[in-house]
Amino acid sequence: MRGLFGKVFRGIGRNVVAISLVSFLNDISSEMVYPVVPIFLVTVLNAPVTIVGLIEGIAESTANLLRVFSGYFSDRSGRRKPFMTGGYALSAVSKLVIGAASGWTMVMGGRFLDRFGKGVRTSARDALLAGVSEDRYRGRVFGFHRALDTLGAMIGPLIALVLLKVFAGNLRLIFYLAFLPAVAGVVLLVAFVRDARTDNGTGRRLPWKLSDIKLDRSFKVFLLASTVFALGNSSDAFIILRAHSLGFTVGTTILAYALFNIVYAVFSFPAGIISDRVGQKKLLLWGFALFALIYFLFGVTGRPGFLWVLFPLYGIYMALTEGIGKAYISLHARGEFAGTTYGVYQTVTGLAAFPASLAAGFLWKHVGPGAPFFFGAAMALIALGIFGLARDEATGGH
Repeated sequence: MRGLFGKVFRGIGRNVVAISLVSFLNDISSEMVYPVVPIFLVTVLNAPVTIVGLIEGIAESTANLLRVFSGYFSDRSGRRKPFMTGGYALSAVSKLVIGAASGWTMVMGGRFLDRFGKGVRTSARDALLAGVSEDRYRGRVFGFHRALDTLGAMIGPLIALVLLKVFAGNLRLIFYLAFLPAVAGVVLLVAFVRDARTDNGTGRRLPWKLSDIKLDRSFKVFLLASTVFALGNSSDAFIILRAHSLGFTVGTTILAYALFNIVYAVFSFPAGIISDRVGQKKLLLWGFALFALIYFLFGVTGRPGFLWVLFPLYGIYMALTEGIGKAYISLHARGEFAGTTYGVYQTVTGLAAFPASLAAGFLWKHVGPGAPFFFGAAMALIALGIFGLARDEATGGH
Protein backbone atom coordinates (compact mmCIF):
# COMPACT_ATOMS: atom_id res chain seq x y z
CA MET A 1 0.00 0.00 0.00
CA ARG A 2 2.84 2.35 0.91
CA GLY A 3 4.52 1.61 -2.42
CA LEU A 4 1.31 2.37 -4.33
CA PHE A 5 0.86 5.60 -2.36
CA GLY A 6 4.41 6.64 -3.17
CA LYS A 7 3.92 5.85 -6.85
CA VAL A 8 0.70 7.84 -7.13
CA PHE A 9 2.18 10.89 -5.39
CA ARG A 10 5.60 10.68 -7.00
CA GLY A 11 6.90 14.15 -7.83
CA ILE A 12 4.75 15.85 -5.15
CA GLY A 13 7.27 17.54 -2.82
CA ARG A 14 6.74 19.26 0.53
CA ASN A 15 6.68 22.72 -1.03
CA VAL A 16 3.96 21.62 -3.45
CA VAL A 17 1.93 20.26 -0.54
CA ALA A 18 2.36 23.49 1.47
CA ILE A 19 1.37 25.72 -1.46
CA SER A 20 -1.62 23.49 -2.16
CA LEU A 21 -2.79 23.71 1.46
CA VAL A 22 -2.58 27.51 1.32
CA SER A 23 -4.78 27.43 -1.78
CA PHE A 24 -7.10 24.98 0.00
CA LEU A 25 -7.69 27.38 2.90
CA ASN A 26 -8.04 30.42 0.65
CA ASP A 27 -10.61 28.65 -1.51
CA ILE A 28 -12.66 27.65 1.52
CA SER A 29 -12.87 31.36 2.24
CA SER A 30 -13.51 32.48 -1.34
CA GLU A 31 -16.12 29.86 -2.10
CA MET A 32 -17.98 30.52 1.14
CA VAL A 33 -18.83 33.91 -0.34
CA TYR A 34 -18.69 33.47 -4.14
CA PRO A 35 -22.08 31.76 -4.65
CA VAL A 36 -23.63 34.13 -2.12
CA VAL A 37 -22.41 37.43 -3.66
CA PRO A 38 -24.70 37.53 -6.75
CA ILE A 39 -27.74 36.57 -4.63
CA PHE A 40 -26.71 39.13 -1.98
CA LEU A 41 -26.51 41.81 -4.66
CA VAL A 42 -29.87 41.01 -6.24
CA THR A 43 -31.98 40.15 -3.17
CA VAL A 44 -30.46 42.25 -0.35
CA LEU A 45 -28.98 45.28 -2.12
CA ASN A 46 -31.59 45.24 -4.95
CA ALA A 47 -28.96 45.54 -7.71
CA PRO A 48 -30.01 44.55 -11.28
CA VAL A 49 -28.45 41.52 -13.00
CA THR A 50 -26.52 43.85 -15.33
CA ILE A 51 -24.69 45.18 -12.25
CA VAL A 52 -23.69 41.60 -11.38
CA GLY A 53 -22.13 41.34 -14.83
CA LEU A 54 -20.40 44.71 -14.43
CA ILE A 55 -18.93 43.83 -11.04
CA GLU A 56 -17.74 40.39 -12.10
CA GLY A 57 -16.30 41.75 -15.33
CA ILE A 58 -14.32 44.46 -13.52
CA ALA A 59 -13.23 42.06 -10.78
CA GLU A 60 -11.96 39.32 -13.06
CA SER A 61 -10.34 41.73 -15.52
CA THR A 62 -8.50 43.38 -12.64
CA ALA A 63 -7.08 40.05 -11.49
CA ASN A 64 -5.92 39.06 -14.92
CA LEU A 65 -4.56 42.47 -15.94
CA LEU A 66 -2.24 42.43 -12.95
CA ARG A 67 -0.86 38.95 -13.55
CA VAL A 68 1.54 39.90 -16.30
CA PHE A 69 3.07 42.59 -14.07
CA SER A 70 3.32 40.40 -10.99
CA GLY A 71 4.78 37.60 -13.11
CA TYR A 72 7.31 39.94 -14.68
CA PHE A 73 8.41 41.50 -11.39
CA SER A 74 8.63 38.13 -9.65
CA ASP A 75 10.89 36.98 -12.51
CA ARG A 76 12.95 40.11 -12.19
CA SER A 77 13.34 39.86 -8.41
CA GLY A 78 13.90 36.12 -8.49
CA ARG A 79 11.42 35.71 -5.64
CA ARG A 80 7.85 34.38 -5.65
CA LYS A 81 6.77 34.24 -1.98
CA PRO A 82 6.37 38.01 -1.30
CA PHE A 83 3.89 38.32 -4.19
CA MET A 84 1.96 35.32 -2.91
CA THR A 85 1.84 36.62 0.68
CA GLY A 86 0.64 40.09 -0.30
CA GLY A 87 -1.96 38.72 -2.69
CA TYR A 88 -3.50 36.28 -0.24
CA ALA A 89 -3.59 38.95 2.49
CA LEU A 90 -5.51 41.38 0.26
CA SER A 91 -8.07 38.69 -0.59
CA ALA A 92 -8.58 38.01 3.12
CA VAL A 93 -9.36 41.66 3.87
CA SER A 94 -11.84 41.82 0.97
CA LYS A 95 -14.27 39.54 2.82
CA LEU A 96 -14.66 42.15 5.56
CA VAL A 97 -15.30 44.89 2.99
CA ILE A 98 -18.11 42.95 1.28
CA GLY A 99 -19.66 42.05 4.63
CA ALA A 100 -19.90 45.73 5.55
CA ALA A 101 -21.36 46.81 2.19
CA SER A 102 -24.45 48.99 2.21
CA GLY A 103 -24.64 49.30 -1.59
CA TRP A 104 -23.42 47.55 -4.71
CA THR A 105 -20.49 49.97 -5.16
CA MET A 106 -18.92 48.74 -1.92
CA VAL A 107 -19.39 45.13 -3.03
CA MET A 108 -17.61 46.09 -6.23
CA GLY A 109 -14.79 47.54 -4.13
CA GLY A 110 -14.52 44.33 -2.13
CA ARG A 111 -14.51 42.15 -5.23
CA PHE A 112 -11.92 44.47 -6.78
CA LEU A 113 -9.69 44.05 -3.72
CA ASP A 114 -10.13 40.28 -3.76
CA ARG A 115 -9.26 39.99 -7.45
CA PHE A 116 -6.39 42.49 -7.06
CA GLY A 117 -4.90 40.07 -4.55
CA LYS A 118 -5.45 37.15 -6.91
CA GLY A 119 -3.76 39.06 -9.72
CA VAL A 120 -0.72 39.76 -7.55
CA ARG A 121 -0.21 36.19 -6.38
CA THR A 122 -1.27 33.81 -9.16
CA SER A 123 1.54 34.08 -11.72
CA ALA A 124 4.19 33.93 -8.99
CA ARG A 125 2.52 30.90 -7.42
CA ASP A 126 2.22 29.00 -10.69
CA ALA A 127 5.84 29.83 -11.57
CA LEU A 128 6.95 28.55 -8.15
CA LEU A 129 5.01 25.30 -8.67
CA ALA A 130 6.58 24.87 -12.11
CA GLY A 131 10.02 25.64 -10.71
CA VAL A 132 9.89 22.93 -8.03
CA SER A 133 8.53 20.18 -10.29
CA GLU A 134 10.05 17.95 -12.98
CA ASP A 135 8.81 18.10 -16.57
CA ARG A 136 7.51 14.52 -16.47
CA TYR A 137 5.39 15.28 -13.41
CA ARG A 138 4.01 18.70 -14.37
CA GLY A 139 0.48 17.46 -14.96
CA ARG A 140 0.57 15.54 -11.69
CA VAL A 141 1.84 18.56 -9.69
CA PHE A 142 -0.67 21.01 -11.12
CA GLY A 143 -3.43 18.41 -10.87
CA PHE A 144 -2.61 17.83 -7.18
CA HIS A 145 -2.62 21.57 -6.50
CA ARG A 146 -5.88 21.98 -8.37
CA ALA A 147 -7.43 19.08 -6.42
CA LEU A 148 -6.56 20.64 -3.03
CA ASP A 149 -7.59 24.08 -4.26
CA THR A 150 -10.92 22.72 -5.43
CA LEU A 151 -11.42 20.63 -2.29
CA GLY A 152 -11.45 23.95 -0.46
CA ALA A 153 -13.90 25.26 -3.06
CA MET A 154 -16.08 22.25 -2.30
CA ILE A 155 -16.02 22.71 1.47
CA GLY A 156 -16.60 26.48 1.32
CA PRO A 157 -20.16 26.40 -0.07
CA LEU A 158 -21.09 23.57 2.31
CA ILE A 159 -19.94 25.68 5.27
CA ALA A 160 -21.96 28.59 3.86
CA LEU A 161 -25.00 26.32 3.55
CA VAL A 162 -24.73 25.26 7.20
CA LEU A 163 -24.25 28.86 8.32
CA LEU A 164 -27.35 29.93 6.38
CA LYS A 165 -29.38 27.35 8.29
CA VAL A 166 -27.86 28.12 11.68
CA PHE A 167 -28.04 31.91 11.37
CA ALA A 168 -31.39 32.10 9.56
CA GLY A 169 -30.15 33.39 6.20
CA ASN A 170 -27.80 36.08 7.55
CA LEU A 171 -25.67 36.57 4.41
CA ARG A 172 -23.44 39.27 5.91
CA LEU A 173 -22.23 36.97 8.67
CA ILE A 174 -20.96 34.51 6.07
CA PHE A 175 -18.65 37.19 4.65
CA TYR A 176 -17.21 37.96 8.09
CA LEU A 177 -16.63 34.31 8.99
CA ALA A 178 -14.97 33.68 5.61
CA PHE A 179 -12.16 35.96 6.79
CA LEU A 180 -10.92 33.28 9.25
CA PRO A 181 -9.71 30.52 6.85
CA ALA A 182 -8.22 33.19 4.58
CA VAL A 183 -6.05 34.49 7.45
CA ALA A 184 -5.08 30.91 8.38
CA GLY A 185 -3.83 30.42 4.82
CA VAL A 186 -1.63 33.51 5.02
CA VAL A 187 -0.10 32.25 8.29
CA LEU A 188 0.58 28.84 6.74
CA LEU A 189 2.19 30.48 3.72
CA VAL A 190 4.52 32.62 5.82
CA ALA A 191 5.51 29.71 8.06
CA PHE A 192 5.90 26.76 5.70
CA VAL A 193 6.21 27.72 2.02
CA ARG A 194 9.84 27.96 0.91
CA ASP A 195 10.74 30.40 -1.82
CA ALA A 196 12.82 29.23 -4.77
CA ARG A 197 15.09 31.87 -6.27
CA THR A 198 15.35 31.96 -10.04
CA ASP A 199 18.43 32.70 -12.16
CA ASN A 200 17.26 36.30 -12.40
CA GLY A 201 17.60 37.02 -8.69
CA THR A 202 20.15 39.74 -9.47
CA GLY A 203 17.48 42.35 -10.14
CA ARG A 204 18.64 42.91 -13.71
CA ARG A 205 16.10 44.15 -16.23
CA LEU A 206 14.35 41.45 -18.22
CA PRO A 207 13.22 41.99 -21.82
CA TRP A 208 9.66 43.27 -22.13
CA LYS A 209 8.69 42.57 -25.75
CA LEU A 210 7.02 39.21 -26.25
CA SER A 211 9.41 38.44 -29.12
CA ASP A 212 12.35 38.93 -26.77
CA ILE A 213 10.82 36.53 -24.24
CA LYS A 214 10.69 33.95 -27.05
CA LEU A 215 7.18 32.60 -26.66
CA ASP A 216 6.96 29.58 -28.95
CA ARG A 217 4.34 29.07 -31.65
CA SER A 218 2.43 26.37 -29.75
CA PHE A 219 1.99 28.67 -26.78
CA LYS A 220 0.79 31.50 -29.04
CA VAL A 221 -1.81 29.21 -30.67
CA PHE A 222 -3.02 28.08 -27.25
CA LEU A 223 -3.16 31.72 -26.16
CA LEU A 224 -5.29 32.63 -29.19
CA ALA A 225 -7.65 29.68 -28.71
CA SER A 226 -7.98 30.36 -24.99
CA THR A 227 -8.76 34.04 -25.60
CA VAL A 228 -11.54 33.16 -28.05
CA PHE A 229 -12.83 30.63 -25.54
CA ALA A 230 -12.71 33.20 -22.72
CA LEU A 231 -14.84 35.66 -24.72
CA GLY A 232 -17.75 33.24 -24.34
CA ASN A 233 -16.89 31.99 -20.85
CA SER A 234 -18.73 34.48 -18.65
CA SER A 235 -18.50 34.50 -14.86
CA ASP A 236 -19.83 31.44 -13.03
CA ALA A 237 -22.17 33.90 -11.34
CA PHE A 238 -24.43 33.42 -14.38
CA ILE A 239 -24.58 29.67 -13.81
CA ILE A 240 -25.63 30.39 -10.24
CA LEU A 241 -28.25 32.88 -11.43
CA ARG A 242 -29.45 30.37 -14.04
CA ALA A 243 -30.09 27.83 -11.29
CA HIS A 244 -31.86 30.49 -9.23
CA SER A 245 -34.01 31.50 -12.24
CA LEU A 246 -35.11 27.89 -12.72
CA GLY A 247 -36.45 27.74 -9.18
CA PHE A 248 -33.49 26.73 -7.01
CA THR A 249 -33.50 28.31 -3.55
CA VAL A 250 -30.34 29.96 -2.16
CA GLY A 251 -29.53 26.81 -0.19
CA THR A 252 -30.16 24.46 -3.13
CA THR A 253 -28.06 26.63 -5.42
CA ILE A 254 -25.15 26.54 -2.99
CA LEU A 255 -25.52 22.74 -2.69
CA ALA A 256 -25.41 22.35 -6.48
CA TYR A 257 -22.34 24.58 -6.63
CA ALA A 258 -20.71 22.44 -3.93
CA LEU A 259 -21.47 19.31 -6.00
CA PHE A 260 -19.71 20.94 -8.96
CA ASN A 261 -16.65 21.50 -6.79
CA ILE A 262 -16.73 17.94 -5.39
CA VAL A 263 -16.53 16.51 -8.91
CA TYR A 264 -13.90 19.09 -9.88
CA ALA A 265 -11.74 18.13 -6.89
CA VAL A 266 -12.11 14.37 -7.37
CA PHE A 267 -11.18 14.42 -11.06
CA SER A 268 -8.37 17.02 -11.04
CA PHE A 269 -5.52 14.84 -9.75
CA PRO A 270 -6.36 11.79 -11.94
CA ALA A 271 -6.69 14.12 -14.94
CA GLY A 272 -3.21 15.48 -14.21
CA ILE A 273 -1.74 11.97 -14.06
CA ILE A 274 -3.45 10.98 -17.31
CA SER A 275 -2.24 14.15 -19.03
CA ASP A 276 1.38 13.27 -18.24
CA ARG A 277 0.85 10.02 -20.14
CA VAL A 278 -1.26 11.06 -23.14
CA GLY A 279 -0.34 14.74 -23.42
CA GLN A 280 -2.00 17.83 -21.99
CA LYS A 281 -3.34 18.95 -25.36
CA LYS A 282 -5.64 15.96 -25.78
CA LEU A 283 -7.35 16.56 -22.46
CA LEU A 284 -7.66 20.28 -23.14
CA LEU A 285 -9.43 19.55 -26.43
CA TRP A 286 -11.86 17.23 -24.68
CA GLY A 287 -12.43 19.95 -22.09
CA PHE A 288 -13.29 22.56 -24.72
CA ALA A 289 -15.74 20.17 -26.39
CA LEU A 290 -17.39 19.27 -23.08
CA PHE A 291 -17.79 22.95 -22.17
CA ALA A 292 -19.60 23.62 -25.45
CA LEU A 293 -22.04 20.78 -24.74
CA ILE A 294 -22.63 21.85 -21.12
CA TYR A 295 -23.26 25.50 -21.97
CA PHE A 296 -25.64 24.53 -24.75
CA LEU A 297 -27.59 22.38 -22.31
CA PHE A 298 -27.62 25.17 -19.70
CA GLY A 299 -29.21 27.32 -22.38
CA VAL A 300 -31.93 24.92 -23.53
CA THR A 301 -32.98 23.26 -20.29
CA GLY A 302 -36.15 24.34 -18.57
CA ARG A 303 -36.09 21.58 -15.97
CA PRO A 304 -34.47 22.37 -12.61
CA GLY A 305 -33.74 18.69 -11.98
CA PHE A 306 -31.45 18.53 -15.02
CA LEU A 307 -29.08 20.96 -13.30
CA TRP A 308 -28.02 18.11 -11.00
CA VAL A 309 -26.44 16.56 -14.10
CA LEU A 310 -25.00 19.77 -15.55
CA PHE A 311 -23.21 20.98 -12.41
CA PRO A 312 -21.15 17.74 -12.05
CA LEU A 313 -20.38 17.75 -15.78
CA TYR A 314 -19.14 21.30 -15.38
CA GLY A 315 -16.81 20.00 -12.66
CA ILE A 316 -15.37 17.42 -15.08
CA TYR A 317 -14.79 20.13 -17.68
CA MET A 318 -12.87 22.21 -15.12
CA ALA A 319 -10.75 19.21 -14.12
CA LEU A 320 -9.82 18.67 -17.78
CA THR A 321 -8.74 22.25 -18.37
CA GLU A 322 -7.72 24.36 -15.37
CA GLY A 323 -4.68 22.56 -13.94
CA ILE A 324 -3.94 20.85 -17.24
CA GLY A 325 -3.73 24.20 -19.03
CA LYS A 326 -1.13 25.44 -16.54
CA ALA A 327 0.88 22.25 -16.95
CA TYR A 328 0.74 22.69 -20.74
CA ILE A 329 1.99 26.28 -20.45
CA SER A 330 4.87 25.21 -18.18
CA LEU A 331 6.21 23.00 -20.96
CA HIS A 332 6.28 25.98 -23.34
CA ALA A 333 7.88 28.52 -21.00
CA ARG A 334 11.57 29.17 -20.41
CA GLY A 335 12.34 28.85 -16.70
CA GLU A 336 13.67 32.38 -16.20
CA PHE A 337 10.53 33.78 -17.85
CA ALA A 338 8.01 31.38 -16.29
CA GLY A 339 6.24 34.05 -14.23
CA THR A 340 6.01 36.41 -17.18
CA THR A 341 4.71 33.68 -19.49
CA TYR A 342 1.97 32.72 -17.05
CA GLY A 343 1.22 36.41 -16.59
CA VAL A 344 0.93 37.02 -20.33
CA TYR A 345 -1.49 34.12 -20.70
CA GLN A 346 -3.60 35.03 -17.69
CA THR A 347 -3.69 38.73 -18.55
CA VAL A 348 -4.67 38.30 -22.20
CA THR A 349 -7.35 35.69 -21.52
CA GLY A 350 -8.46 37.54 -18.40
CA LEU A 351 -9.07 40.77 -20.26
CA ALA A 352 -11.65 38.84 -22.23
CA ALA A 353 -13.54 38.22 -18.97
CA PHE A 354 -14.79 41.79 -18.88
CA PRO A 355 -16.59 41.84 -22.25
CA ALA A 356 -17.67 38.21 -21.68
CA SER A 357 -19.47 39.03 -18.43
CA LEU A 358 -20.88 42.32 -19.75
CA ALA A 359 -22.16 40.54 -22.86
CA ALA A 360 -23.70 37.80 -20.72
CA GLY A 361 -25.57 40.37 -18.65
CA PHE A 362 -26.79 42.15 -21.80
CA LEU A 363 -27.87 38.90 -23.50
CA TRP A 364 -29.63 37.71 -20.34
CA LYS A 365 -31.64 40.93 -20.04
CA HIS A 366 -32.44 41.66 -23.69
CA VAL A 367 -32.56 38.18 -25.30
CA GLY A 368 -33.19 35.68 -22.54
CA PRO A 369 -31.52 33.66 -19.75
CA GLY A 370 -30.38 30.99 -22.21
CA ALA A 371 -28.65 33.39 -24.61
CA PRO A 372 -25.33 33.79 -22.71
CA PHE A 373 -24.91 30.02 -22.71
CA PHE A 374 -25.56 29.60 -26.45
CA PHE A 375 -22.99 32.30 -27.14
CA GLY A 376 -20.47 30.60 -24.85
CA ALA A 377 -20.98 27.23 -26.56
CA ALA A 378 -20.37 28.77 -29.99
CA MET A 379 -17.13 30.47 -28.88
CA ALA A 380 -15.91 27.21 -27.31
CA LEU A 381 -16.37 25.38 -30.62
CA ILE A 382 -14.38 28.06 -32.47
CA ALA A 383 -11.59 27.77 -29.88
CA LEU A 384 -11.65 24.00 -30.24
CA GLY A 385 -11.08 24.33 -33.98
CA ILE A 386 -8.19 26.80 -33.59
CA PHE A 387 -6.35 24.69 -31.00
CA GLY A 388 -7.19 21.31 -32.48
CA LEU A 389 -6.00 22.09 -36.02
CA ALA A 390 -2.61 23.42 -34.90
CA ARG A 391 0.33 21.07 -34.44
CA ASP A 392 2.05 21.10 -31.06
CA GLU A 393 5.71 21.65 -31.83
CA ALA A 394 7.06 20.82 -28.39
CA THR A 395 5.24 17.55 -27.82
CA GLY A 396 4.88 16.24 -31.32
CA GLY A 397 1.16 16.76 -31.59
CA HIS A 398 0.01 15.58 -28.14
